[in-house]
Order: sequence, then C-alpha cells, then structure tokens
Amino acid sequence: MLRLILGLFLFLTVAIPVAAAERHVPAEIGALATAIAGALPGDVLTLAPGLHAGPVTLDRALTLDGQGTATIDAGSTGSVITITGSDITVRGLTLIGSGSDHDAIDSGVQITRSAARVLVEDNDILGNLYGVDVHGPKDATVRGNRIVGRTDHHMNSRGNGVYVWNAPGTIIEDNDIRLGRDGIFVNASNDGIFRRNMMRDLRFAVHYMYANNSEVSGNISIGNTLGFALMFSNRIIVHDNLSLADRSHGLMLNYANNADIRGNLVRGGAEKCTFIYNAHRNLIYDNRFEGCEIGIHFTAGSERNAITGNAFVGNRTQVKYVGTKDVEWSHDGRGNYWSDHPAFDLDGDDIADASFRPNDLMDHILWSQPAASLLMGAPAVQLIRWSQKHFPASLPGGVLDSAPLMRPVRVTVPDNIAAMEAKAITEARNRKNDDDTFNPLASH
Repeated sequence: MLRLILGLFLFLTVAIPVAAAERHVPAEIGALATAIAGALPGDVLTLAPGLHAGPVTLDRALTLDGQGTATIDAGSTGSVITITGSDITVRGLTLIGSGSDHDAIDSGVQITRSAARVLVEDNDILGNLYGVDVHGPKDATVRGNRIVGRTDHHMNSRGNGVYVWNAPGTIIEDNDIRLGRDGIFVNASNDGIFRRNMMRDLRFAVHYMYANNSEVSGNISIGNTLGFALMFSNRIIVHDNLSLADRSHGLMLNYANNADIRGNLVRGGAEKCTFIYNAHRNLIYDNRFEGCEIGIHFTAGSERNAITGNAFVGNRTQVKYVGTKDVEWSHDGRGNYWSDHPAFDLDGDDIADASFRPNDLMDHILWSQPAASLLMGAPAVQLIRWSQKHFPASLPGGVLDSAPLMRPVRVTVPDNIAAMEAKAITEARNRKNDDDTFNPLASH
C-alpha cells in the first residue's frame, strides 16, 4: 500500500507541472538574486524601475523583463548577465558595469555554450567591455538592442559590440552599435544571419572570419575605419548593405569564396571602395562604388569572379589591377557602368558600342614606381596614352569590359542616413587619430 501511495504521488508531481508565474522584483539590495534563485522554469521576472545589483546568472528557462525602466549594474565585476540555460529571454533592461577582463570576455550579456534558443532584445547595453558575447550556443537571437562601447582604451584594445564564436544559427538584427572595437565580430560560426544593424565609430563594422553559409544584409556602416571585412569564409550572401564615409575600405574580400555580393553601396571617404584579395568564384553584381580613391583594388590572386552590373562612379582610380593577364569584367553580354567612359550607344540597347579598359600602361608604371607621377603631364606620356587608345594591341594585360553599361545602378540612401554620413565626413576631417575621445553616453 505504501508503495502504491508513493507511486501515485510521484506520478502526480510529474504529470501536473507547476504553472509559471509573473513575479515582480523590487529595486532592493539582493532582491534580484533572490528572485532568480527561487524562479521556476517559465517564470517572468518583471523588474521594478530603478537600480538592481548584478552580476547575475540565468540557468533555467525564464524571462527577465525591465520594461524599459530597470537597470542592472554589475559593479565592474564580470559580465552583467551570464546565461547558461536555454529558452531564456532578456529584454527591456539597461545593462552597465561589466568588468574589464578580455580573457573572460566580460560583457553586458554573455551567452555560454550550454545555452540554446536565447533571446536578447530591446536592451540598452552601455559602457561594458563587450556588448553581447554569443559564445557557443545554438540558435541565439540578439535583436533591437542599443550597444555603446567604452572609450577608456585604445580602439584595438576595446571589446566588440557583438562577439559570435562557434554559435550556429545565430541571428543578429536591428541593433544600433557604436564605439568599441568591431561592431559584429564573427569567428568560426556558420549558418548565421546578420541584418539591418547600424554600426558607427568602430574599427570594423562587420568582421567575418571562418563563417560559412551565412547572410550579411541590410546593414549600415557609417564613419568606421573599415566597413565589411569578409575573410576566410565560403558561401556567404552579402546584399543591400551601405558603407558610407568609412575611411579605409568599404568592402573587403580576403580568401572569401563562392559569395553572392549584390546591391551594396560604398560611397565616399574610403581609400578603396572594395579590396578583393585572393578571393575566388564570387558573383559581384549590381553594386555601386562611388567617390573613393580606388573603386576596386583587384589582386592577381583572385580568379573566376563574375563582375557585372556594377557602377563605378567618380572614383579617382576606378580599378587597380596589377597583372599581365586579361580579365574580362562582363557576364552574358552585360558589363559595368564607368563614369569616365566616353561611351555612345547607337543601337539604343543600353550597352556601350565600344569596350572599356579602366587602366593603361602608365597606370601600371605609376603603381610600381610612384615617383613617375611627376611625369604624368609630359608630352611623351600623353603620346603613349594616345597610342594605346588608338592601337589596343599595345595595351598591357588587365581589366577589360567588353559590354559597358550606359546607365549606373542606383542605391537609395534615406535622408536621415545621409545626414549621418555628412556628419561622419566632417568628423573625419577633424579627427587626430583613430582613437576617439567621444563620450559614449553623452549623445544618447
């Protein structure tokens, strides 16, 4: 009989789970830690307005909701929130006061390998070493957060806005990331989606390494050292991103293969709109590269790329390609638009009637011997360029567009984003170095 009663009791405790509840957490010393320790799976902890003491660890399925009025301060120790459990949501909080240990990756939110299906959304993550560290979990989502880094270190010594390591299925979307080192740093992590993020005042907006089968789309990079650095990755989709007033490169492909690069705009400020280095079998089309010192720096180690439908507008040097091999930049009878090509179109098919070479022999000499720039206005140089124009056989190897376009692809920039771009250009002229003395909280 005793065994029967005990068995019935165990059955009932397993079969009838305790209902989840919403629990209100007052802004009192120790209240948050006590509430987390006593929470049941599925509970919603609603934090009262005011300051709550951290750091805290979340190890079971629950929701931590600050409703936009609660702050958790870690007191300069560790990560403000560490997540070790699954099916956890952190939203509506201001998170401040992480530690300063790069080895521990002290962050506003740290999601560990034991977690899964974590959602971090609509938080203000301010002045921490790292913003969000997605370190090994599956299917994490970081959405709609405002992440502002620290400025008490040189730029290269700061933490990243979002750091993703070995976290398949990660979604990073609709975040506003400012200051720190890199906006989004992805390392050894496949099958991710990184979209519609705004990134400003950083070293790299997106820094991408060993990340395959992923998407980088609809992001905006303004006034960073480099916009989108895509390296050592395979089969990535990069479309509809904006790189505006980024100072070094707008888009860099370094050992990136089989990528789909389309609909992106790189404009103004950059030394090189695009740098393609040892990148193979990429489809690069319908992008606009405008107002840079060099439109594309294309190295001889890059093979079997299809470059078509792009617009090269107002770059001081449209293409820098040093090599003796002819490289065709048209595909299926469709080339690219060149703002310096005196094209004509007698048959009205929007394809220029004459092919275009963006570089000549003198360009090659100048790249290898910069001192030769002193002779660019000499009659002999002009004679050489005239002869190459009229006798194409005298031209060296290089880029050839056999079907130049008459009309450039256009990429619309919203007015508010264009205003940010103009401000970034002005600030760049006045900047003494890459380490801004900008107060991360003053303008927010």
